[in-house]
Amino acid sequence: MAQKPSIPKGTRDFSPAEMMRRQYIFETIKGVFRTYGFAPLETPSMENLSTLLGKYGDEGDKLLFKILNSGDYAAGLSDEEVRNASKICEKGLRYDLTVPFARYVVQHQGELAFPFKRYQIQPVWRADRPQKGRYREFYQCDVDVIGTRSLLCEVELVEIVERVFRALGIRVALKMNNRKILCGIAEAIGHADKMMDITVAIDKLEKIGLDNVKAELLERGLRQEAVDRLQPILELSGDNTQKLYRLSEVLAASETGMKGIGEMRTIFGRLERAGLDLPVELDLSLARGLNYYTGAIFEVKALDFAIGSICGGGRYDDLTGIFGLPNLSGVGISFGADRIYDVMTGLELFPEEVGCSTRVLFTNLGEAEQDAALPLLRALRDAGVAAEIYPESGKMKKQMEYANRRAIPFVAIIGSQELEAGAATVKDMRSGEQRQVAFGELVENFR
Repeated sequence: MAQKPSIPKGTRDFSPAEMMRRQYIFETIKGVFRTYGFAPLETPSMENLSTLLGKYGDEGDKLLFKILNSGDYAAGLSDEEVRNASKICEKGLRYDLTVPFARYVVQHQGELAFPFKRYQIQPVWRADRPQKGRYREFYQCDVDVIGTRSLLCEVELVEIVERVFRALGIRVALKMNNRKILCGIAEAIGHADKMMDITVAIDKLEKIGLDNVKAELLERGLRQEAVDRLQPILELSGDNTQKLYRLSEVLAASETGMKGIGEMRTIFGRLERAGLDLPVELDLSLARGLNYYTGAIFEVKALDFAIGSICGGGRYDDLTGIFGLPNLSGVGISFGADRIYDVMTGLELFPEEVGCSTRVLFTNLGEAEQDAALPLLRALRDAGVAAEIYPESGKMKKQMEYANRRAIPFVAIIGSQELEAGAATVKDMRSGEQRQVAFGELVENFR
């Protein structure tokens, strides 16, 4: 007996109904991106490992899917060389869309007009442990602008977040921080040398709790005194203005920290003047554990559904520098399409019509009925109405069951009586109501 087929853990098949819902998410997001002048871009699924390694921190590097060289890659290699992955793996599946974007910018810099604004919707891969809301293969919807340090870009990204989730019907809250503030905090507690250790640990605060974060910081070499000084900073309360004021007292001696505070004051001030209907909170525990962030960082969470962040990003001042083009600042944000899908499914937010690929099904009751239906089908399709005919003549019950299983909302019945009357019987499959519609009026009926 043949083995039952399966797919790798952490990956999924998507049925037609699921794909229609996913496309609804993608098209909604694309529409907002285009409103702000961003153009589409695609990059290959695989990149050279030299492009990917060292860009995501030690933990990120461990999650890279590496691709074995093709052909007789092991010929002539010793056992030790075979064990050395660099000898047999020179490529990897992309971990995110930002690093490939930076590589693209450097490689094609002579063809681009800066600031360069692009959006990119493609899958990424991470060799992570699969669990609810966390997959090994998933889509990201990225939007970035590179070639400017203007904080107007951060303000636009927040506006994009507001518009996308308002269009999708998801209530969200946006949390922000600044890596310069985190650097100032590291200096203030006497561990400027442990900046990355601190950010990696506190980025886990919501997942593992304060006590476990403090334990991890001690394991990473921070003194107990420093950990004790960090706790009240992470627990600062009040509105954004109050938090920034208190921070300015704590970080007064840190030039970098004060610069981060100034940036956040500018961003929050502009957002307030823009009148956004979106909760935006300064969250000092937000760290975004990627090495390339240097300024404002973002994270978005759904208010009505328990899941991790569904959107995140930040400012990176020199990501292109690692590819030979220094001092080209950029900022971007990524929408997690798979988690957004889970939220919308759990909250039943998809419009009913999104789940049907066909709006009208014509029954097939014989040759004469087929001949009458074909020009009507053509007219509906010419008008942009998705329509089809059941491919074989047969019993009405079977055809109605087919329409129900496909969630087709309307069935146009043409039988002998309809041929004689020159009118189709249109059945609303949701309400069960039926009405006669003249053949010449079918298109107007479904506009």
